Parts: sequence; C-alpha cells; structure tokens
Amino acid sequence: MGSHVADLWTPEGDAIRCGLCPHACRIRPGAVGVCGVRRNVDGTLIALTYGRVSSVAADPIEKKPVFHYRPGSLVLSLGSVGCTMRCGHCQNWQISRAGVGDGELSDLPPERVAPMALAHSCAGVAFTYNEPVIQAEYVRDCGRLAHEAGLFTVMVTNGYITTEGLDYLAGAVDVWRVDVKGMTDDAYRALCRVSSVEPVLRAAERAKRVHAMHVEVVTNVVPGINDDEAQLRDLARWIAVELGPDTPWHITRFFPYLEFADKPPTPMVTLRRALEIGREAGLHYVYLGNVDEPGSEDTACPGCGRVLVTRRGYEVVDRADEDGTCPGCGRPTDVIG
Repeated sequence: MGSHVADLWTPEGDAIRCGLCPHACRIRPGAVGVCGVRRNVDGTLIALTYGRVSSVAADPIEKKPVFHYRPGSLVLSLGSVGCTMRCGHCQNWQISRAGVGDGELSDLPPERVAPMALAHSCAGVAFTYNEPVIQAEYVRDCGRLAHEAGLFTVMVTNGYITTEGLDYLAGAVDVWRVDVKGMTDDAYRALCRVSSVEPVLRAAERAKRVHAMHVEVVTNVVPGINDDEAQLRDLARWIAVELGPDTPWHITRFFPYLEFADKPPTPMVTLRRALEIGREAGLHYVYLGNVDEPGSEDTACPGCGRVLVTRRGYEVVDRADEDGTCPGCGRPTDVIG
C-alpha cells in the first residue's frame, strides 16, 4: 500500500500538474504537492497514502456532525495524513500537518474496509480526521466497495476540490459534509491559508445539484475573522438559495487552540445571533455545536415545531418521525433514513 498511481494529473515537461484541488500544484521531480502526499516519481504522480491510515474508529454519525442522514447509525471513520489547508485552529493538526514519514500508518486496503465496517455494526464509512480529498483514489475505491456491501459513505471535508475532482468521486460518495469557514477570501486567507472561498462554494453546489449528494454545512465561528453579521447573513443566504432551505447548518463554537490560542472562545451571544440569522434567511434546520445549550441539536419540524429527533451529545435518544412524516402535522420529514 502507498505507492499507487494517482489520477487527475497532466505532465508539464519534467514536472506534473495536479488537477485534484484548486492549488493546481506544479510538482517537480521528487517533490510533493501542498497536501504533502502526492509525489512526482519519475514523471508519474503517486498517491503516497493510498490504503494507509492513521486513525480508524466506529463513531456515531452525529459526531461528524451529520444529523439528517441515517441518524443514530454508526460509521467506520478513516483518516490518514496531510491536508490542502493549514487552519490555525486545526484540532487534528498532528495528522493534517504530517507527512507519510512523520508517524505510524497502518495498511488498510479498500477490500478490507467494508468487512471491517460490517464487523463493527456500522451502516456506513466516513472519510474524516484529515482531509479526505487528497486520498481521492482510495475514497473512490472504498466507496464503490462499500456500496456493493450495502453501506453508505460520508466525506467530512473542507470542500477544496476541483470540478474534475468532485466528478471523479461522484457515485462513490453519498454525503458531502463540508466546512464553509466564511464567505470572504480574507476569512479564508486568515483561517486556512488558501486564497478563495469560491471553489468550496461551487463544489458544494455541484455536489447537491449535479450529483444529488446529501449536503450538510459546518461553520466554526472564530471571533474577529468570520463572526460579523454581514458574513453570517451572506453564508446563511447562500445555503438557503443555492443548497436549499432544508440543508442543515451546524454553527460551532470556537475554542482557543494552536496558532489561535490568543483568541477568546466564541461568545454565546454571537452563536445565538448566528442561529437567528440562519432562521431569518429561511433555513429550517440550524444547530449549535460545541455548546451546552438544551435543545440546540434537536431536529424540529419546520411546520409545527414538534421535536422529531432528540439528541444528547452524540446519541439519538428519541425519534418521532420513523414513518417519514411529522406526527404533529403530517409534514414529510427532511431526515433521510
């Protein structure tokens, strides 16, 4: 495992142009791209982490967080090393900033993933922990085998991918759980050192409209960077218009960490205002994460307000819409499975 010929690249003299993410790295012989895991070896692009994982766990799908796709189910979560971004508050920096030689990686070929998931009573497979886009070949191969075994698949992603990259994954991915870190290029430069939010937005729209993936959005609200009302309004409006008002928006609390250790936690007043902004934009499902706020992660019917899914932490403790409709008003539920 590890020395797998990559897809989505073109030769440029003795260099290689990678077409997977918007960095469009021009990789010289022996070098790797920004992600750290795609190397030019004698004129061929090699995916260094194909079938190599740093982390494996059976997690509740709510931990991703994904609330509207098979709530209460377990997913086999897989991660490796590397990332296309360098977020100043990354919780998994030990692996996202690591290379293939920086730590212990275990072999987990695609044909072993689905049997492992089934053995641990998982209904799906989630590609998570570090950025899964950079393992596109592995994700696609695992996803196809997972589908053959009756399992669903989840990408927990920063969404920084080209149209070609997204189309390459189409058919192997059911859920696109994407971080939208802000709505300005300044916010993206400050938070994760990439130049523009546009590729993230366009990919999420295409995942929904063209490939019929289930999409959920997460925004970690960082004081002084992406917490202004104008930006939150633009983000909520974009979700409502481009992804649809039934798209879940998870607004999560920032805590000081890593390069952003000098910043304060997100004030609760800011989070509650963001919740209001989402609802004012017409979003039916807005959640607060990383907070102890009763009911903030329950799913309620947009028609009558009846609680359909009650959550405590990552656990679903009650489900009232088992037949696909709200028992209060008969409205069809927007929760899948």
